[in-house]
Amino acid sequence: MSRIKTAFENGKAFIAFVTCGDPDLSTTAAVIRAAVENGADLIELGIPFSDPTAEGPVIQGANVRALRGGITTDQIFALVMELRQDIKVPMVFMTYANVVFSYGARKFLSTCKEVGIDGLILPDLPFEEKEEFLPVCHENGVDLISLVAPTSENRIAMIAREAEGFLYLVSSLGVTGMRNEITTDLASIVKVIRQNTNIPCAIGFGISTPEQAKKMADLSDGAIVGSAIIKIVEQYGKEAPKYVGEYVKSMKEGMIL
Repeated sequence: MSRIKTAFENGKAFIAFVTCGDPDLSTTAAVIRAAVENGADLIELGIPFSDPTAEGPVIQGANVRALRGGITTDQIFALVMELRQDIKVPMVFMTYANVVFSYGARKFLSTCKEVGIDGLILPDLPFEEKEEFLPVCHENGVDLISLVAPTSENRIAMIAREAEGFLYLVSSLGVTGMRNEITTDLASIVKVIRQNTNIPCAIGFGISTPEQAKKMADLSDGAIVGSAIIKIVEQYGKEAPKYVGEYVKSMKEGMIL
């Protein structure tokens, strides 16, 4: 059993996404620590990939910058090991199946266990093909986190019944990125999820303001924010940790008002 459930034990969870190595690993480490100090309950670590199909332009740009900087999966594992000296909140990887395949799934997941990664999100892995990774995830105590999208429809109940860690509910069609308004009927999707699992459900894609985060957290068990954080990192570079901390604090406070 991973640590993931602890993120949801003290009210609504704020989940912060960070692309590792943008602009460099020391800044990534400082950004993560600032996020946790200011209320982030779970950290989603993006392992950069050359073709991040689920990502909008903001996170795509972070992937490009990190890869140009020479970031490697081994460096990211070393980063997690260093973070685990003082970071106690759950941490999960978000990356693409090819990253895990090319590293070697068994080696990748045993290293996840070694460094203290609690879960794995692979947005390009179809639910029906998760058995390729599930046994080796279980061997290493890593939750394989499933995504539910507005297009999942009659598959929502099936995905929910087999969910582990937490369910990642995608708020809108399309790729990640900030949106002025989220209009999907998420309440009906959450209702089906609740009928089929006790696993927490958090909503991501398009959330950037405290008002949006509160609205999503009121519907579910938490809010996931990525592009808005990456935009701050892009704007401030090595000075970003202070500003990310302030942003996370405002989002977390906004969720519990």
